[in-house]
Amino acid sequence: MQKDQYRIQTTSYYSSIFTLSSTLKCSYQVLFGFAYSYEGADMPLACLTDFEAHARERLSKSSWDYIEGGADEGITRDDNVAAFKNTSMCKTGQESQEHQSPRIRLRPRYLRDVSEVDLRTTIQGEEISAPICIAPTGFHCLAWPDGEMSTARAAQAAGTCYITSSYASCSLEDIVTTAPRGLRWFQLYVHPERQLNKQLIQRVEALGFRALVITVDVPILGNRRQDIRNQLNLMMNLMQASIHSTKERNSIPHLQMSPISTSLCWNDLSWFQSMTRLPIILKGILTKEDAELAVKHNVHGIIVSNHGGRQLDGVAASIDALTEVVAAVKGKIEVYLDGGVRTGNDVLKALALGAKCVFLGRPILWGLAYKGEHGVKEVLNILKNELHISMALTGCRSVTEISRDLIQFSRL
Repeated sequence: MQKDQYRIQTTSYYSSIFTLSSTLKCSYQVLFGFAYSYEGADMPLACLTDFEAHARERLSKSSWDYIEGGADEGITRDDNVAAFKNTSMCKTGQESQEHQSPRIRLRPRYLRDVSEVDLRTTIQGEEISAPICIAPTGFHCLAWPDGEMSTARAAQAAGTCYITSSYASCSLEDIVTTAPRGLRWFQLYVHPERQLNKQLIQRVEALGFRALVITVDVPILGNRRQDIRNQLNLMMNLMQASIHSTKERNSIPHLQMSPISTSLCWNDLSWFQSMTRLPIILKGILTKEDAELAVKHNVHGIIVSNHGGRQLDGVAASIDALTEVVAAVKGKIEVYLDGGVRTGNDVLKALALGAKCVFLGRPILWGLAYKGEHGVKEVLNILKNELHISMALTGCRSVTEISRDLIQFSRL
């Protein structure tokens, strides 16, 4: 009896979190009042912030706040972007004030043949068309009806990597079927029950995902004030929407308990390594100490990330933490960056400071909200074109020529 009950609970968990049905997709529109139709823009969108403006118009306030919200005062969320632009933002009350911060300046080299510029690179031995990939974000059906399936098709068309979230609103099988040739990694929020983690990892491995990305910066959820003000309990809203459209009703109390482990520690990594052949990437590392421990525990990569400023407010911007992490790993594992990237210049700066590639979070959702799969393609293409220009104007003919020599730090 206990085994049967556990089997039902296991199936319910996967069905509710990782395999949301097409019926549930329709429920998003009822719950959040989304309108997905769009009319052609008066003029072409020229940069990623243009997509931001369009997405804000198309999404309801609660869903926009959920996507854009940061933890507490939003200092880290804003600083992620500002740090690339050579200022840091310090909020006092309702005002934002700039304070002195090292400026990241580019040092271009000229009189080089840049008639051909090659953006291709590799991550974990797999070639991608440019060092611009898609970060894991949940519930893409909030932005577009096809959700993660549209995102996966866009990533496949762009020849880049897409990290699928544990909280995808489409089934993993549907994502793989719609983009069978795409390079996919899977992001895992570690569940307290090891058996659930094992079964899920075996599932994604069988589906052809090429790496396991373990998020380490969510032992508990950050304090997101806008969601509280909007009385948005996203998980329970989704479960209530599906309760009459699925037979797996036991999922509700199971999810109310503890979907993410609060006890995950370094020694647990050996268990994950023992039961999968997939390379393991840690997402959320920000310090020298943790980077050194990651190398010691034989992980294959690090994503320098502060969760888009949605977890602990007041930590370093991702680009500011990057140098410390890169120096700590001493080239032994690959380092990637997530957070604040909005332009090709931002990508170039991250690569010059040691990132193997960057991952985009919110801009992908902006593109998705604007025009679905085609909007995501446009976001990726604009950023690739900007990177091409930035590389040519600094004398870099390939990604391998981008180095620390391109960067100069100075004070305001």
